[in-house]
Amino acid sequence: MGSFSIWHWLIVLLIVVMIFGTKKLKNIGSDLGGAVKGFKDGMKDGSEPETPAGEQPKVANKTSGAQDSAIDVEAKTKS
Repeated sequence: MGSFSIWHWLIVLLIVVMIFGTKKLKNIGSDLGGAVKGFKDGMKDGSEPETPAGEQPKVANKTSGAQDSAIDVEAKTKS
């Protein structure tokens, strides 16, 4: 009584195919697969930004022109 037999699941599958059609179910499956793949790639990369192959990530250092665009702020203490 607690679980369904194989015949129940086949009838449910038949009704779902009749309602949505095979083309729409195929699109849903490929969209779901793409979303899972994108999620796995995002988890694998972590917080590292993606760079094209052969290109080094751009890192600002003190010897480059990054000093010109940086804002230097000092906190003042109240007296």
